[in-house]
Amino acid sequence: MQKGLFSKYFTICASLIFISITTLGVVLLSFASEYFEQEKLALLETNAKHAVEITKRSYEENNSNFIKVSDVIPGYRILASAIDADIYLADMEGETRICTHMSACNHTVHVIDSEVLNQAVTNGSFSDVGLMNGIYREPHYTVGIPLCLDETAPSGVLFVSVAAEEQVKFLNEIGEMFLISALLVVMLAFIMIYFMTGSMVQPLRQMVAATKSFSQGDFTSRIPVEGEDEIAQLAIAFNNMAYDLATLESTRRSFIANVSHELKTPMTTIAGFVDGILDGTIPKEKQEHYLRIVSDEVKRLSRVVRSMLNIARIEAGEQEIKPQIVDIHELVCRTVFTFEKAIEEKNLDVRGLDTDKIMVKADPDLIHQVVYNLVENAVKFASADGYIEFTYTTEGQKTYVGIRNSGQGLAKDEIPKVFDRFYKTDSSRSKDKTGVGLGLNIVKSIVKLHGGEVIVRSIEGEYSEFAFSVDSAPVKK
Repeated sequence: MQKGLFSKYFTICASLIFISITTLGVVLLSFASEYFEQEKLALLETNAKHAVEITKRSYEENNSNFIKVSDVIPGYRILASAIDADIYLADMEGETRICTHMSACNHTVHVIDSEVLNQAVTNGSFSDVGLMNGIYREPHYTVGIPLCLDETAPSGVLFVSVAAEEQVKFLNEIGEMFLISALLVVMLAFIMIYFMTGSMVQPLRQMVAATKSFSQGDFTSRIPVEGEDEIAQLAIAFNNMAYDLATLESTRRSFIANVSHELKTPMTTIAGFVDGILDGTIPKEKQEHYLRIVSDEVKRLSRVVRSMLNIARIEAGEQEIKPQIVDIHELVCRTVFTFEKAIEEKNLDVRGLDTDKIMVKADPDLIHQVVYNLVENAVKFASADGYIEFTYTTEGQKTYVGIRNSGQGLAKDEIPKVFDRFYKTDSSRSKDKTGVGLGLNIVKSIVKLHGGEVIVRSIEGEYSEFAFSVDSAPVKK
């Protein structure tokens, strides 16, 4: 994990930051260069226009006959010194006639290219960043303004040039400032990304360590939950899974222990009595008695196996329900009649059977098993001279069937456990000698298969009530 997700995430974030800053730097320098160039050319154009005005004024002062160099040079030099530029006037042949250098220089040696002159005349101005066809050895900003002394064709073009080294210096300074700032930002970003990535990956590392513990049968590991993001939700889901696995493991061990106990006890009894009969330890006059005990234990084994198979089928999704319209009240009555002898022995008062038909939509065989198990428990744990009461209520599209019996009831801490496999309350162990603790688990599974629920109500020392719900039969219109 440390060499995988962490390094990948860190590398991706670092690369994105580096690319973003590099792109930002290029764009910044491009805009700065463009801005500086436009500002410089605008300044040169302004000075060129002032120089043109000075030239025209000298021409007018000399009766429009000529331009007096001594009149214009001072003005040229003032403008040139203000911006550290060269100002020179070229005729339409490209020859430099007036220059702020006032001596032989590159401006007078070289001839201005005719394309430059034509462009200045045609467009009203000329601007360029370069060597001016060999006049300069280093790049210069140059602006040219045509000089029109009268209404005839232009007499020449006045140029203002300044070295471009200021731009290079300006861009270097901007680049240095940006580079220093970028390095500080990158260092800070890398530090933050490193720790943020580590904190994001840490829960995943903990999950890896926890899964290793799970593989060894230790389900106690939990992941600390911080925040409400996706990682936190994953940690919550992981902890829930760990809890479910721990519960499942505990249930599995308990199930194995209970199954072993429930199978071992009758098998030990059967083997002991059979061996006693075979070796003559048990006298012939008592063999029938012990054979009946063996028969009861075999039946008990059969019930355990049958109940376990039913639960396994339901949990595997192999148990299909075949819903039909059923009179649940009639089914309850038939089930109660099968316990007539036990009811009479306890002198129980049966209540709630004097009602009309209660039609529901359910699988008759499976619901009969639910009713049978609940009635069996109610009769078994009802107090002598007590009662069993049946109720029917309809809520929305569901019909609830309640079976209540007087008796010791259930403690609050026992109610959530009564549906667990092989669970028996302390009070039921002395009364339930034949049960295996799977009846209520089967009840809950079958009712859940029907899309219903089982509700337990109890007051300790007074009564217990189990109510289950099934779909009400549709009303015919």
